Amino acid sequence: MIGEIAGLLTAVAWSFTSIFFTLAAKRAGAVSVNLLRLLFAVVFLMIIHIFLFGSPVPVNAGANRWFWLGISGFIGLVLGDTLLLFAFVSIGTRLSMLLLSLVPIISTFMAWIFLNENLRFIEIIGIVVTVFGIGWVVTEKNNPDKKIETKKLLWGISLGVSSAFGQALALITAKKGMAGNFPALSATLMRILVAMIVFWGYSIIRGQARTTLALLRQKNIFRPILGGSLFGPVIGIWLSLIAIKYANVGIASTLMALPPILLIPLTHSFFKEKITIRSVVGTFLAMAGVAVIFLT
Repeated sequence: MIGEIAGLLTAVAWSFTSIFFTLAAKRAGAVSVNLLRLLFAVVFLMIIHIFLFGSPVPVNAGANRWFWLGISGFIGLVLGDTLLLFAFVSIGTRLSMLLLSLVPIISTFMAWIFLNENLRFIEIIGIVVTVFGIGWVVTEKNNPDKKIETKKLLWGISLGVSSAFGQALALITAKKGMAGNFPALSATLMRILVAMIVFWGYSIIRGQARTTLALLRQKNIFRPILGGSLFGPVIGIWLSLIAIKYANVGIASTLMALPPILLIPLTHSFFKEKITIRSVVGTFLAMAGVAVIFLT
C-alpha cells in the first residue's frame, strides 16, 4: 500500500509541476528550464540528504547503483523531460500529459521483459480502464477556436510519445538501481546529480551556461522554475521512486499517470478552463480503474 499511496502523491506533485514548467518553458525555452530545474533540485536534495544521512551524496552506494541510476537519470531527466517540455510548448500541458499515459503500458511491457514481473488479468483491466479514462478526458476539445496546426500537432505528439518511452525505460533502470534496501531519497539525488552533470557539461561545451543562468534574474521565470523544481524533481521524483520500490512497476506507473485528470480542476483554477460533463465522467472512470488496482 505504501507504493500505491506514493504513486498517487506523485501524480499530485507532477500535476503542479507541469503547470509551473509550462509557464516557464513558454518564457525561457525547454532546454533552459530543464537545466535550471536540475540545478535547483540537486541543491534542495543535497540539503535534505545532509540533514537525514549526514553527507551531501550517498557515499556508500556501489558502482552498480551509480550506473543504473545514472542511466535512469540521463534517459528520464535529460532526454525524456526535455522532450516533454518541448511538447508542453508545442501542444499544451493536458495533451502532453495524455501522451505520458502511455508510460504504464510501455513500462509494464518492459518490466515483463527485463524484470520478469507479471500482472493479473484484473490488474490489467484496471490499467486499461484508467488509461482510457485519462485519454477520454484530455482529448476533449474545450476550446475549438484554438486548434493546433496539423504539422505542429504531429510534432508535439512525436515529442510526447518519445518522452513516454524515455520515462518508461527510466523507471525500469531505476528499479534495477534500487534493488535491496536502498533509500529512495539517495536514489533520487543520484539520478538528478548525474543528469545535471551531463546536461550542464553539454551546456558549457556549447557556450549556453551563462545565458541560462542569466534567466534567473527574471522573476517571471525564476518563480515557476523554483516551484516546479520543488514539486517535480524533488518531491515528485522522490515519491515516484518510493512507488516503484514498493509497488509493481505497471501499477505504480498507472497511478503516476493520473495528472491529466488532476489537471482538470487545476487548469480551471489557473487558466479558467471550463469543467464539462465529459471531464467529470472521465475522471470517475479513471478513478474506478485505480480502485480496481487498489482492491485486487
